[in-house]
Amino acid sequence: MKAVVKVGGKQYLVAEKERLLVDLLPEGTKSLTLDALLTIDGDKTAVGKPTVKDVKVSAKVVEPEVKGDKLRIIRYKSKKRVHKETGHRQKYSEIEISSIK
Repeated sequence: MKAVVKVGGKQYLVAEKERLLVDLLPEGTKSLTLDALLTIDGDKTAVGKPTVKDVKVSAKVVEPEVKGDKLRIIRYKSKKRVHKETGHRQKYSEIEISSIK
């Protein structure tokens, strides 16, 4: 069974025992209970308005803080000898989907 859930303003297609990176969750969060927006079970598909009734997705936090890849941002003006380079690393939380009920 698969489900589409909404975490941090983004939607993810998840299955049981799957791990995914989501936006950084508040400190001290150990587990989550999410509402399913859509479920896929074999040939049956249920679409919620806005959520599917009686379907909950349970997840536990595996890593509370994970750093993403480094992004390099370069600002450059031609013929002026002006350039500036900065970097950014987004912080994520890693969660594991334990069950879809």
